[in-house]
Amino acid sequence: MRIVFFGSPPAALPSLSALLEAGHSVELVITQPDRPAGRGRKLRPSAVKVFAVARGLPILEPAKIRKDESVLERLRAVRPDIHVVVAYGQIIPASITDLPPRHSVNVHFSLLPKYRGACPVQWAIIRGETRTGVTIFELNERMDEGNILAAEATDIQPGETARDLETRLAAMGAALLIRTLEDIDRIVPVPQDHSLATLAPKIRKEDGAIDWCEEAAAIDGRVRAFQPWPSAFSFLKGKRVQVHRGMALGTRSMTSPPGTVLAVSKEGLDVVCGGGTIYRIGSIQLEGKKELGAHAFSLGTGVRAGDVFCRS
Repeated sequence: MRIVFFGSPPAALPSLSALLEAGHSVELVITQPDRPAGRGRKLRPSAVKVFAVARGLPILEPAKIRKDESVLERLRAVRPDIHVVVAYGQIIPASITDLPPRHSVNVHFSLLPKYRGACPVQWAIIRGETRTGVTIFELNERMDEGNILAAEATDIQPGETARDLETRLAAMGAALLIRTLEDIDRIVPVPQDHSLATLAPKIRKEDGAIDWCEEAAAIDGRVRAFQPWPSAFSFLKGKRVQVHRGMALGTRSMTSPPGTVLAVSKEGLDVVCGGGTIYRIGSIQLEGKKELGAHAFSLGTGVRAGDVFCRS
């Protein structure tokens, strides 16, 4: 098939690569413009752009695709059979999604209608889901509400971070995409049950703030969900620290308030959480410094039982 591919982050690469390996003709790649990144705020191309340039694929980078009439003109000239969208990052107007004979399909990293939106992987972990998956659906102008063409489920593994889970789902989605395109003319689209919909809005940097009044399992979900960005964080002795890894322990009877360091050992820092639960920090990073195991961190900073983590 003649395909126009829309995508931007690394999670889109398995699908783009799979299309090429399956023999489809990717006539055009549309991705987000270069964005400032890092401490120097230098412009950085999207992962999809880097891949496309290396493969010699033609590229468009509209700043606002809904207002850029030249995009529609280019697509008409390309005459694709279908559009494939994976984590593109902009809402695509109907004038574009409906243009090809087979319209446009999206690879979404949840089991729709659950977790519609920009960050389905993170919110599934935050909400304590034990199962998620990927969905291939027909795009329309409403966010992730199109008819479903295919879906595949998987368990969320204990301790799995958002980065790890997204990597698995991206590979699953790529394989499911190829199978879906093979059967596209025989598949009967299934409307979503909108009454079951949940949302997965964009993650903000401040969402990473740890509330130690939550139970340890919820804190563990937040730590895992916010890897690699924005990282779960707290404040200790007036300094911001990022918590990268840990685990929820059992409930104990105690009088110390949430956020209190209960014990320091080679296994980590045991911190009091809501409901008398304990969260053991395994690795931690002082802002501007490198990530350390929690015990090594305690030796370097003098953290001891009775110190308190707080939100500001």
